[in-house]
Amino acid sequence: MALEHAIMVSLAERPGTGYQLSRQFDKSIGHFWSTSHQQIYRTLKKLEADGYITPTDVHQEGKPDKRVFELSPAGHQALSDWVSSPTELPQLRNDFGVKLRGAEHTDPATMRTNVAQHRALHQQQLDLYHRYLHTQFPRPDQLQGRKLHQYLVLRGGIRTEEAFVDWCDEILAALPD
Repeated sequence: MALEHAIMVSLAERPGTGYQLSRQFDKSIGHFWSTSHQQIYRTLKKLEADGYITPTDVHQEGKPDKRVFELSPAGHQALSDWVSSPTELPQLRNDFGVKLRGAEHTDPATMRTNVAQHRALHQQQLDLYHRYLHTQFPRPDQLQGRKLHQYLVLRGGIRTEEAFVDWCDEILAALPD
């Protein structure tokens, strides 16, 4: 997936400015596709040049005009084509796994500390996802459409974080004291 697709998904849900997209990435999409605000603005320019989004300049009293972007018909088609295409396994890059593989090059106490810290980060993310789950989706059995899809993505994030926490527990149990 490219950042272009993440932005098009967001704009298909709701037109927005670059600033609004950046905030949305910070709150939701960014948990699954990280990017910088600068990358979002560069990608918006590319999507506009490719004809996938259409800007509308909106006048604001006492402030600079803002540009609100929405998906164009060509953008909707490109998004539909992309969503309909098969998804390959992602290329995993996991520094933690590489460090674990090289654990013999540090002392066991340092490795245990690093694993415990890594576990705490995943537990923190898991706790955040559970808070989202309970505040945003109190009745998951009644969800449909976009809300159901958002819920399912969140469930995927929860399961991923649970797996990392469990893996760290397994590592801590296996490493010597």
